[in-house]
Amino acid sequence: MRRRTHAEGDGEPTPRAHRPARPASATTGDAEARRQLRRARRERQRYERQEVRRFTQRARRRRAGLLGALGAFLVLALVVGIAVYSPLLALRTVEVEGADRVSPGSIQAALSDQVGTPLPLVDLDRVGDELRAFPLIRSYSTESRPPSTLVIRIVERTPVAVIQSGAGFDLVDPAGVTIERATARPDGYPLIDLPSADFSSPRFQAATAVLIALPSDFLPQVDSIQANTTDDVMLTLRSGKKVLWGSGERSADKAQVLQALVKARGDVGSYDVSAPDAPVAGP
Repeated sequence: MRRRTHAEGDGEPTPRAHRPARPASATTGDAEARRQLRRARRERQRYERQEVRRFTQRARRRRAGLLGALGAFLVLALVVGIAVYSPLLALRTVEVEGADRVSPGSIQAALSDQVGTPLPLVDLDRVGDELRAFPLIRSYSTESRPPSTLVIRIVERTPVAVIQSGAGFDLVDPAGVTIERATARPDGYPLIDLPSADFSSPRFQAATAVLIALPSDFLPQVDSIQANTTDDVMLTLRSGKKVLWGSGERSADKAQVLQALVKARGDVGSYDVSAPDAPVAGP
């Protein structure tokens, strides 16, 4: 066995260098922190991926909804376009309701240029222009009745009196529109005694206002009416009896009183209803 001896004066052997030892608790804490950091990163990445998926799904649903709505609108527009321009909805029949003095055939002839037009595209302004050319039409309304009928409802002017003119007699409405012209006086309507056929004059308006107030069944009993002024209206009945009407105020009351007087005092020659609360039946 070999032995190693150190001579006097030899130095002591130099010990090896070592790092300072770390406490076990510090090492464990660092590892735990790193694990928590990695876990937080994974959670964050998972959350971000989920948000991206949710956003993508919402965007897809929104886009699908918009595309569906656009498709439905296009289909509806296509259907409406086909329906509007379809020959099945072309105007073929013009029905006229309410016509008496006006010939339905003349109205249909005036609107013949609209026949063949798709019913929703009928030019109602043009229809109105054609109907206003008929002086006997006071008002009108229209109704589109699919698939191919246009209904025209008219309200004719109502005659109320006769005006004597140079050519004969004009049957007029309260506005002075001539409804009928004849050489002989039409029966059943009173004659308005005017110095001239001035339908805008206060005298004409006062006379027609009184005639309008009379019941329709009593109007044929009036032979003539004269308005010297707006406050001095006089009626002559077909029996020859005179009626002092006065002004146009309370004309409805005066009409009722006059009817009652004629029934109760048919033996007298005149009536004064200018004050309807105190009427007078003359000799």
